[in-house]
Amino acid sequence: MHELGQSIWLDFIDRPLMNSGQLQRLIEKDGIRGIISNPAIFEKAISSSQDYDGDIRELTKEGLSNEAIFYRVAVADIQQAADLFLPVYEDKVSGADGFVSLEVSPRLALDTDKTLEQARELWQAVNRPNVMIKIPGTQPCLPAIRQAIAEGININVTLLFSLDRYAAVAEAYIAGLEDRLAAGHPIDQLASVASFFISRIDTLVDPVLAERGLNELKGETAIALAKQAYALYGRLFESERFRKLASLGATPQRLLWESTGGERSRFFTRQIRGGPHRP
Repeated sequence: MHELGQSIWLDFIDRPLMNSGQLQRLIEKDGIRGIISNPAIFEKAISSSQDYDGDIRELTKEGLSNEAIFYRVAVADIQQAADLFLPVYEDKVSGADGFVSLEVSPRLALDTDKTLEQARELWQAVNRPNVMIKIPGTQPCLPAIRQAIAEGININVTLLFSLDRYAAVAEAYIAGLEDRLAAGHPIDQLASVASFFISRIDTLVDPVLAERGLNELKGETAIALAKQAYALYGRLFESERFRKLASLGATPQRLLWESTGGERSRFFTRQIRGGPHRP
């Protein structure tokens, strides 16, 4: 897959996966190029394993809130995963693979300042060059994304569904690079992805198509949007504006195809190029 221009990022993380050596094998033998996490993934990992019980008991003694305990546990896992992916990150086309993502609290999705504050805290807590902090692509979070990029934080912008919002996210990334450059800081070590969701679009649209007797179009909307998003990606990151940044080491904000499951996934990888893609 990687030789065909696709990068597979695994949508799962837990301690048994890492401690058993299975993740190492996935990296070395199966070509996994990164990891995505979110609070729901960690909830499943923590609730289905006893590997976390000792840490949780000790952290509870510190009088921490549930969310603070969660992030202390999650940061430790992200650090371990980032260390495993470091050879992939170092053996790279600059800004490409080897990244592990940790998400800010979804409760902050409509709060610009608190999202940025937590993004800074998580970035500093993990303290790995190949971590990406996930920020949702909501309207209030666009300024937080721009400022985080200006401060040198790798960002995974998640939950993108529309072309207009994707364009706004790409603008936030490019503007953040320009802000960072204007402040006299290097831009050649930054990386970002824009996570464009696939199957969830069809989940919403397909019932409407069925009601209108357009069954032949079911399963097509998301891929059509993804093609348009990729075309827009090409225009934005081949523009003269971005070429000036690229000449100073900036890398494009890659599209990451999220929620690509089952039969759609197999069709999707034949139709769209320019990962990373994750199943």
